[in-house]
Amino acid sequence: MKPLHTSILILFVWGLSVLPVQADRMEKAPKSIEKLDVIEHLDTQLPLDLKFQDSSGKPVTLGDYFKKDRPVILSLNYSNCPMLCSLQLTALVRGLKELEWSADEQYDFVSVSIDPKETYQRANLTKQKYFKEYDRAGTAGGWHFLCGRQESIDKLADAMGVQYQYVAERQEYAHPAVLLVCTPDGRVSRYLYGINFPKQTLKLALVEASEGKIGSTVDRFLLFCFHYDADSGRYAPTARNIMKIGGFATVFILTVVLIPYWRGRKGRQVLESGDTQAHEIPQETRHFSTPEH
Repeated sequence: MKPLHTSILILFVWGLSVLPVQADRMEKAPKSIEKLDVIEHLDTQLPLDLKFQDSSGKPVTLGDYFKKDRPVILSLNYSNCPMLCSLQLTALVRGLKELEWSADEQYDFVSVSIDPKETYQRANLTKQKYFKEYDRAGTAGGWHFLCGRQESIDKLADAMGVQYQYVAERQEYAHPAVLLVCTPDGRVSRYLYGINFPKQTLKLALVEASEGKIGSTVDRFLLFCFHYDADSGRYAPTARNIMKIGGFATVFILTVVLIPYWRGRKGRQVLESGDTQAHEIPQETRHFSTPEH
């Protein structure tokens, strides 16, 4: 059999093997989770007095992670999640690795388990997994994986506006893929959806949430030019702000550059005209003053 025919046959067989998998992925979601949603509570104060347990077994409150002058990325996950949590957290780590900023310096990450049966030992294993993927020495203090009682979990989820539900037939939790970027004092600043977090989106969200506490002048300038587009899941140019900047630049150029240039040019023309007249007068005088013979 010719190589081309062999390749076509292999692709055909591979396609047939993939179809059942695609069909499984396209199966309809259970009715119990069809209505799960995220209700955004922007600028809402989170309940910082909620009690949890950190990955070392130490009792903590949510507020323990909001006492610093830096924003916090907050997420609801659980360690035994079969797929979504892993996809989401892996994508987040990849996006954060592209930033020049580091956890425990410019921001903190807090993941709260929605499984009340999760132990701090299990949470610690999850923390170590993603901290290893992050692979940036000296930043372990910026990664926090918490577990707690059902009451605290529910109150936090309600405040975040994130709905989730335990699916008994699958023995797993259904929940949306969403991250919250919060201000240093514990208010909700931005929701980031999905399993893809581009560098620019993360950077501008952190600058916005920090309220000027992190980021350069250029970063804050970019934030002025861009706004978060929830449909696309990233920051997009703002036409109005760009027009404002364009108008300011036009006025600046007219005032500082062109007007002085025009005035200087006009002044030079006047001087040149005066010099020309001064040189022409003696020549005319000599012409008409020649004595007659």
